[in-house]
Amino acid sequence: MEFNVKSGNPEKQRSACVVIGVFDSRKLSQAGEQIDEVSEGYLSNLLRRGDMEGKLGQALLLHNVPNTLSDRVLLIGCGKERDFSDKQYHAVISKAITTLNETGSMDAVCFLSELNVKGRDTHWKVRHAVESTQDSLYSFDQFKSKSESARRPVRRLVFNVTTRKELTIGEQAIAEGVAISKGAHVARDLANLPPNIANPSYIAEQAKMLSIENDKIECLILDEKELKEMGMGAFTAVTQGSDTSGKLIVLNYKGAPEEQKPIVLVGKGITFDSGGISLKPGERMDEMKYDMGGAAGVFGGFVAATEMQLEVNLIMVIAAAENMPGGGACRPGDIVKTLSGQTVEILNTDAEGRLVLCDALTYVERFNPDVVIDVATLTGACVVALGDQASGLMSNHNPLAHELLNAGELCGDRAWRLPLWDEYQEQLESNFADMSNLGGKGAGTITAACFLSRFAKKYHWAHLDIAGTAWKSGKSKGATGRPVPLLTQYILGRVNA
Repeated sequence: MEFNVKSGNPEKQRSACVVIGVFDSRKLSQAGEQIDEVSEGYLSNLLRRGDMEGKLGQALLLHNVPNTLSDRVLLIGCGKERDFSDKQYHAVISKAITTLNETGSMDAVCFLSELNVKGRDTHWKVRHAVESTQDSLYSFDQFKSKSESARRPVRRLVFNVTTRKELTIGEQAIAEGVAISKGAHVARDLANLPPNIANPSYIAEQAKMLSIENDKIECLILDEKELKEMGMGAFTAVTQGSDTSGKLIVLNYKGAPEEQKPIVLVGKGITFDSGGISLKPGERMDEMKYDMGGAAGVFGGFVAATEMQLEVNLIMVIAAAENMPGGGACRPGDIVKTLSGQTVEILNTDAEGRLVLCDALTYVERFNPDVVIDVATLTGACVVALGDQASGLMSNHNPLAHELLNAGELCGDRAWRLPLWDEYQEQLESNFADMSNLGGKGAGTITAACFLSRFAKKYHWAHLDIAGTAWKSGKSKGATGRPVPLLTQYILGRVNA
């Protein structure tokens, strides 16, 4: 897909289609009024006849509108003008793109980017139009014998801006939107792949390929034997039940001077989670291929940041493993020693994400990080608490938490902060080890983060629980690409600051 920006009049656009907005009830946007004027009331006559009300999600495709140079004019319903905000803007862009794709308009000039969105500027509108477009066009059909792609898909989209002064802003917004979309697509592809393909070795190979393509990226892969020798007893307790070796995958992007401390992203990469000896129920166990959503998310965020060639030092660490109930699998009641020297009593082998992450969080101390953000599909309790709208956020550093929350609000990939009070730590007490890996029934998301916090005391740290946001179930089953926009927006904010 090719994206561009321009500044011009809608009636003078030589393209397959011009896209304009109509508000409820039957109120043309400014671009629509311009076309209506030159077409001698053609649009307003249609609206008066009741062909379209302008309700959110409506679409009306017109051919040969008088005195215009485009083949078609596509009217998109935008709902009530006073209610037009982020959510509605994304909805109308998505509706426009799917309609264009279905009607053979291979190129179009979109004037929806001129609409007034509460509190949003041109940069935001163009970037998010790109992201919504790419999100709408995403498909994962590489394992289907017959593709269902459009016969004449849209290939070129131009977003109009109100003045020529905004062209440079629009071009920068497109570059960011394309990079973030690429990162989100990488994350979705990784997570959607079946677990017999996307295992720890596969993710390691993808990381190696990324480092080959960019001379600013260094790659390090540590296999299970090396992890054992290092003393990662918690990590290897998870991997020992599988015939597939676990991997610690490290990508180091050096985009800034060496003295600048790096941002470190840590991802939980359980490529399939059977629960181990504490076996999960069979229903919907196929969705446990998404238990590497944290790894996919940090991989996608890393791709987006490096695509933009941001002036930042960025390190990605993925703890990749399968959690399987083999003869060598760890058992409930086992006690393991972590890389930090702390011991853990494993009460439930299905609480394995925190076991691989805790050793990874100790490992990243060697990078002297500015901040560390770990991302994980960690707890079902987070889905109960927040559903699929917001990721759970916990942190030991208030400024970092606030920056992540603000980044989420700006990009629409929102998070909600939960407490990390000392009182919750008591739920992790064990009679036989320094701690257990289970905190009981109450506050499961918080006690999981409390567990991780014990391994993140030497730096500023935040934890994102994306169990509710990383994928969708049911008819629309598939990975969402979250939290790639949130991570990328946070990194952009740090660079711009």
